[in-house]
Amino acid sequence: MTAPIPDQETLKLAVEDVRRVVDKQKEERQMLITQINILLAANTAFLTILTFSKEILKVNLFTLVEIILILLNYSLLLRALVPRQFLVTPNLKNDKKESFLEKYLVMTPQNYLLQTLVNLKEVYNENEQKLDDISQSVFYTANITLAIVPIILLHLFTSYFIPELQKR
Repeated sequence: MTAPIPDQETLKLAVEDVRRVVDKQKEERQMLITQINILLAANTAFLTILTFSKEILKVNLFTLVEIILILLNYSLLLRALVPRQFLVTPNLKNDKKESFLEKYLVMTPQNYLLQTLVNLKEVYNENEQKLDDISQSVFYTANITLAIVPIILLHLFTSYFIPELQKR
């Protein structure tokens, strides 16, 4: 037994609500990309600080830890930036026999709205998983970035203010 198809007005409201949620998802994606760019700039600044201070050329525990953390950060950021194909609906690039026009334009308005609702839900679920992966990479990168700051500061402090360490 199939569930009855809701009336057209209800379907329009549901599609509108789901479109708003998908739009929020797009905003979240844009915010994550902004955060990635900020973290990339911060990591580049760390590398620049170490290079200008010439501390990166001195092989010691600080330098080793800093380089490992910066490389880990860059790898996580690149993982987050790897091009991901985010889904859209309706998919106009349909390689199947049935084209968009043949499939959707023959539907009744209620069936069209119902199909749109199903498509939007599928798109949301697929894109949400990709956003979760990006968000996780950004989270780890932000935490590593917070760990790098005190290490670099401690490294610079000890190398400039403790003369015994400068001779090594």
